[in-house]
Amino acid sequence: MLREVTTNEWFTIIFLISLGILAFTKYVHTNRFHDFIALLVNSKYLKIYARDQKFIDQFDALLFGNLILSGSVFIFISYQSVLKPVEFDLVFFLKILTVLGIVLLIKVLIERLIGSVFELDALIDEYVFQKTSYKNYTGLFLLPVNVIFLYAVTLTEMWLYIVLGLIFLINFMGFVTTFKSNQKLILSNFFYFILYLCALEIGPYVIMFKVLDI
Repeated sequence: MLREVTTNEWFTIIFLISLGILAFTKYVHTNRFHDFIALLVNSKYLKIYARDQKFIDQFDALLFGNLILSGSVFIFISYQSVLKPVEFDLVFFLKILTVLGIVLLIKVLIERLIGSVFELDALIDEYVFQKTSYKNYTGLFLLPVNVIFLYAVTLTEMWLYIVLGLIFLINFMGFVTTFKSNQKLILSNFFYFILYLCALEIGPYVIMFKVLDI
């Protein structure tokens, strides 16, 4: 079903910002960006760049910016198209943007704190890098998806489930990569691993949607 033409000036501005971020990232980190694009088909990116991780990495930070922008747009248009038809509300959008950004940042900080407390810095750094890479790839995936559903095709419930399924698949691939890398450690601490999933992988998103009242 083709979408009716609507005024989306704010979304256009957001898309241009995201494209600017990606263009700048590609310009400054050309080789790394090309390796990142191939993340889903080979592990070259993870093997090469995991060794060079910093606490604040410019490449990841730039892609994180695109992630929260694209993620916020997707949450808004999903809410608008499937749950409650509303006009664009900048305050509500900024609320989504802020809450999403804070949730993702706090998760990373807590994970790094856990690594420091239990002297597992190397392991946690690798885990956070892998997970962050797949999340940033999700942001890359959502950019064209958002454009399609805002300017061409109406986001229906069926399309929403398809996109959510693809997002889950991208991040599940990251989960499998992490599991394979740390299989012995995870299996020997399986209860704590499940506890971690509930506390830091599921809980924060439940809280986020409660805060947003979605």
